[in-house]
Amino acid sequence: MRHFLHDFDLSAAEQSHILDLALKMKAAPDEFRQTLAGKVLGMIFMKSSTRTRVSFEAGMLQLGGSAIFLSSRDIQIGRGEPISDTGNVLSRYLDVIMFRAFAHADVQALAAASSVPVINGLDDYLHPCQALADLLTIKEHKGDVAGKQLVYVGDGNNVANSLYFAGALAGLSVRVVAPKGYLPQDKVLEEANAAAASGACMEATSDLAGIEGADVVYADV
Repeated sequence: MRHFLHDFDLSAAEQSHILDLALKMKAAPDEFRQTLAGKVLGMIFMKSSTRTRVSFEAGMLQLGGSAIFLSSRDIQIGRGEPISDTGNVLSRYLDVIMFRAFAHADVQALAAASSVPVINGLDDYLHPCQALADLLTIKEHKGDVAGKQLVYVGDGNNVANSLYFAGALAGLSVRVVAPKGYLPQDKVLEEANAAAASGACMEATSDLAGIEGADVVYADV
């Protein structure tokens, strides 16, 4: 039993396999209609999201499973119950849990108490599922992800962090262009560069000229 809390919870080979499998599923969806038959996903939303909820719920239904939406108003986690208790109890009913939280530590705490896999649906540090979806989009439009240059124009937030880490695994160079005071943390850049496949480079700048040479430009608000 494994969790997906951090982009680095996958190896480079596993990440590549997931992207290839996703392409096969999009090309021949009828072949996968019963892949998750009988499985139940619980979706805990401390922080609301249109796209995260719809994508997870629709995905489970399209694969033959079912999904239960749980906001902080629906469960005791919003009224003082420890996150560890929530993880312990819900894992007795569910086959997998997706947790969209405010704090990365909360996602880790839930996973530590859960006996079923926990997926990070976003926290203040990472957004690993978003990064996988973004890599898939690049793969669909540009072919191989490795060797490409992605420029993310926004702030050094959870999405930027996951793009660094997922890009490192994929051999994708990632440059964040952000205003001064909103650049990614040095430790994130260091960790991503240390894990980057050969030829991939993780950078950050406040100069808009940083978009030059990009194969893909990703603009945030």
